[in-house]
Amino acid sequence: MRVKHKKWADPLIAAHPELMIDDATQFKGKWQSRFAKEQPLHLEVGMGKGQFIIGMAKAHPEINFIGLEIQRTVAAIALKKALEEDLPNLQLICGDGEDLQEYFEDGEVAKMYLNFSDPWPKKRHAKRRLTYKTFLATYQQILQVQGTIELKTDNMGLFEFSLESMNNYGMIFDGVWLDLHHSEENEHNIETEYEQKFAAKGQPIYKLIANFK
Repeated sequence: MRVKHKKWADPLIAAHPELMIDDATQFKGKWQSRFAKEQPLHLEVGMGKGQFIIGMAKAHPEINFIGLEIQRTVAAIALKKALEEDLPNLQLICGDGEDLQEYFEDGEVAKMYLNFSDPWPKKRHAKRRLTYKTFLATYQQILQVQGTIELKTDNMGLFEFSLESMNNYGMIFDGVWLDLHHSEENEHNIETEYEQKFAAKGQPIYKLIANFK
């Protein structure tokens, strides 16, 4: 969902370079220098308003987290929330998920999260889906050997497409859940804003965990 740009967003982002990066290319291969200590690096592409990535950083101080969002106002909302928490293991990027190879060195990331990505339902837009084979190739490049991807969505069409695309790419599935919130996997689940909204309506949440060989 496209959010109308707010005038306060740019000044807020500019005022906090210690937490939000506007030009992520300058830290390619050097992301650990942004954190209090060197730890495994996890990346969420499309963090939205930041509820998931902030929640993960709070729950797992032993991991360094980066949240990436392309919409500046949405990224600024996440920044506002992150500033309230003051987490030493969290960094944010305002940038494009299509440019990950420009932002990260090969093998720099240990794990990725794709939460409630745009399903691009029309067939002619399949190449824009974040689990299309060209995106998977990029993820494989920036992830460590046997790097992991976790995906959550409410959209069955995107979920089925992702299963097929990842399988055809040769990825190994560690888990597939067709109703996350009614499974044991939900015990330590950190919800996104969209997830709470859809679950409140009774919609099932789909999840998969897969890794590259």
